[in-house]
Amino acid sequence: MRFTVRRAAWLLAVTALVVLAFRVAPVGQAPDYARAHYTKYEYEIPMRDGKKLFTSVYVPKDTSQPYPILLSRTPYSVAPYGADNYKPSLGPSDLFMYDGYIFVYQDVRGRLMSEGDFVDMRPYKPTKAGPMDVDETTDTYDTIDWLVKYVANNNGKVGLYGISYPGFYTAIGMIDAHPALKAASPQAPITDWFIGDDFHHNGALYLPHAFGFFSGFGWPRPKPTTQGGARFDYGTLDGYQFYQKLGPLSRVNDRYFHGQVQFWNDLMAHEANDAFWQARNLRPHLKNIKPAVMTVGGWFDAEDLFGALEVYKNTERQSPGAYNTLVMGPWPHGGWSRSDGDALGDVRFGSKTGEFYREKIEFPFFSYFLKGKGDPKLPEAYVFETGRNQWHALDAWPPKDATRRSLYLQPGGRLSFEPSAETTAGYDEYVSDPAKPVPYTMTVASGMTREHMLDDQRFASRRPDVLTYQTDELTGDVTLAGPIWPSLQVSTSGTDSDFVVKVIDVYPADYPDPPPTGAAGAAAAGGYSRMGGYQQMVRGEVFRGKFRNSFEKPEPFQPNTMAKIEYVMPDVFHTFRRGHRIMIQVQSSWFPLVNLNPQKFVTIPQATEADFQKATERIYRGGKNGSRVDLNVIR
Repeated sequence: MRFTVRRAAWLLAVTALVVLAFRVAPVGQAPDYARAHYTKYEYEIPMRDGKKLFTSVYVPKDTSQPYPILLSRTPYSVAPYGADNYKPSLGPSDLFMYDGYIFVYQDVRGRLMSEGDFVDMRPYKPTKAGPMDVDETTDTYDTIDWLVKYVANNNGKVGLYGISYPGFYTAIGMIDAHPALKAASPQAPITDWFIGDDFHHNGALYLPHAFGFFSGFGWPRPKPTTQGGARFDYGTLDGYQFYQKLGPLSRVNDRYFHGQVQFWNDLMAHEANDAFWQARNLRPHLKNIKPAVMTVGGWFDAEDLFGALEVYKNTERQSPGAYNTLVMGPWPHGGWSRSDGDALGDVRFGSKTGEFYREKIEFPFFSYFLKGKGDPKLPEAYVFETGRNQWHALDAWPPKDATRRSLYLQPGGRLSFEPSAETTAGYDEYVSDPAKPVPYTMTVASGMTREHMLDDQRFASRRPDVLTYQTDELTGDVTLAGPIWPSLQVSTSGTDSDFVVKVIDVYPADYPDPPPTGAAGAAAAGGYSRMGGYQQMVRGEVFRGKFRNSFEKPEPFQPNTMAKIEYVMPDVFHTFRRGHRIMIQVQSSWFPLVNLNPQKFVTIPQATEADFQKATERIYRGGKNGSRVDLNVIR
């Protein structure tokens, strides 16, 4: 077993939705470029209901030409505060700072130094009764209206951008947009906190992500302040141990939050996809979008991969004729903005994909729509294919030539594109024990790691409570492009269970290690390939069984009775190379990434320790309705 300590866990939990990038100036540029070339102003911009939002504005000192405005609205602070205190870098990347823009950062309503009450993912109001009826679209509109009127030397064009929570403010801000808003780039935007973004996946709670984030972000702010939430002290780096000792969800308030973290209370009060969550589903409202849109996401984003794909898809469907392009690269959350993007964990991508994106995609997009310079000639979808590690400019996503094919679970752990020869249903089974749940990673971390999205799964294959199926060695490349659809026939001896499906790329035994770094790396290699037989997760997703027929109306399983579980996993663009194998894993815990299911039909936030029980899970194969996983395959 391999144990490492990654201290990035808290950054991916407490500040998991924040992207903080210190970008180094090019050779010859001083690190205080912003101070030398921009003047900083601080304003309290009035909204239509009288509340004022704190806003920092950086204006070029060169007044020989007008400049467009780049706006980022955030719940995470526009720090540093004070007109004499400067950010070390401005804009989506340093390219923008050197080219010249007016940069605007705003604390959203109710956060840090802005007035008003903060509401997490404040619902959109299609109809406003009057000036007191506000939402994030009105705040964005009023901010832009004030900026183009009162900030000197602007050219009347505004761009809006942001990653994660600021990506949500970008996506909602392009609805009912101000005429001056010409371009918007929602990046890893939150769209639906019940189905697929951040804290829930198909009704299952992503425990360390939700707990870690709201333990810092969620506390009340009685009055404007420049100080954000404090870091939570877990007392250990071992998240598996921490959450095992925590036990049922009800203990979070008993031990730590004491009822003071409002959104945690909301999470606990709304187990199903009720009106609370439906009001926060942004997807139905992406209609009649006027600004040019470039949605950006990462194939290995543990937080808001779903949101990026859904903003693109729903804008495309509901705003015909809109300029709407999708960019997807091999990145973790926000990785395109702050890293070279040439590797994640053990996996290498062959080039500096982050640098390529910033220089060849993002910068030209805003330059064209805000300054009228050049033409980025962006395709409908600019997407990176992992496995073969290359960019593609496509005229549709998913690609038009992709066809749906089924991989069938077979006896003996085999997997095939041909149906099983079994005429009657057989099954494989395992015992799922909440006292000994399957870990989601071998890394020792207090929170959700970035790397688990493509981590080696050999540790899971060796557990008796994980079913593993794999193909023979592939005789040719197999490319997946689009969503993945598990269709499982299951039964449980309990009355509720989770089912996790993972699609895995099994490397051949002679797969080469990347070049070692230094003498220690060379010695550690020892002539053997650590990557030989590597089981890279390409996509994994959980489904909470009680929601198999409706996310709104959960229902129990009938013990030991066959039932169908079908759901959609987020898109992939990956090629399994010749000589590799495709593997499917099925399990019923993924701890502590997903909170434990008691395996008894109860309201889980109210479950007691006595409710948790072992369950025998069966996955049926063969016969008329054997379990399978459907894939979008390019021939």
